[in-house]
Amino acid sequence: MANTEASLKEAMSSIEGTTGVALVDYTSGMALGTLGGGKDFNLEVAAAGNTDVIRAKLRTMEHLGLKEEIEDILITLGTQYHLIRLLKTRGSNGLFLYLVLDQSRANLAMARHQLKRIEAELEV
Repeated sequence: MANTEASLKEAMSSIEGTTGVALVDYTSGMALGTLGGGKDFNLEVAAAGNTDVIRAKLRTMEHLGLKEEIEDILITLGTQYHLIRLLKTRGSNGLFLYLVLDQSRANLAMARHQLKRIEAELEV
């Protein structure tokens, strides 16, 4: 099992094209840890904003009577992929991993696969 810091480092180093990663509590909007980003991309702000995306989707699913669980949410921009993965491991209720990828260097299928593996090893 890996802690938050080790998991974020693993995502940055093993997922091709990663420019930033965060572990976020979507009940509060607070990032529990971030790595990457920079002066042109504030991961703390992005993490807080993406909590609204998750809350809106959960509300919509409830209104529709869908009994499914969100595995991940993909937002595609002109030069980036933003991947939001809700954690399902024990003790991680209300948490998600947020991954920012450079679209020109990333393999989205592999990124999703590796993020799922990192989630399985993460101990919060």
